[in-house]
Amino acid sequence: MPSFPRRAAGLRAMTCPAALVGALALLGVAGCTEPQRQGQPAFYRDLGSASAQVDAEQARAMISAYRLNAGLGTLALDPELTEAAQREAAAMAASDKPVQADAVKARLAKQGQPGAEANLSAGYRRLAEAFSGWRDSPQHDRVMKDAKAKRMGIATAYAPGSKYQVYWALIVAP
Repeated sequence: MPSFPRRAAGLRAMTCPAALVGALALLGVAGCTEPQRQGQPAFYRDLGSASAQVDAEQARAMISAYRLNAGLGTLALDPELTEAAQREAAAMAASDKPVQADAVKARLAKQGQPGAEANLSAGYRRLAEAFSGWRDSPQHDRVMKDAKAKRMGIATAYAPGSKYQVYWALIVAP
């Protein structure tokens, strides 16, 4: 015959409903102390809308960290390069087709930015996707790892009826 431990003197047995209520109360209190979740990190934000803008500082930090891991210096955001990147992204979105980097580099040289390099692409909806795509493409990776680069500008433009929807321009320069 099984034996059960005896209750210590003065202790009352807890009934099942009372235990359940106590456990639920503790769960409720525990839920109140859980930290609130922040919004998505900027590099995962979906840029597939007219109001969406790439977080240029987040992009600069991501690309600069990548460059540091490769033994290169960080990049500074440059307002002129950012403006040029916005023009290029908007032009691609308006024509609904990516352009060649050589044409952009020639325009930049005429505008006083000799030695500038460009990554132009379409279809990536998030900064993390664009960065990964550029990193995995030898020609785009060379642009991000340009040893002469000290400054950068980055922009996106949205084309709602396009199969690509989001157009990207990254410009780096000495």
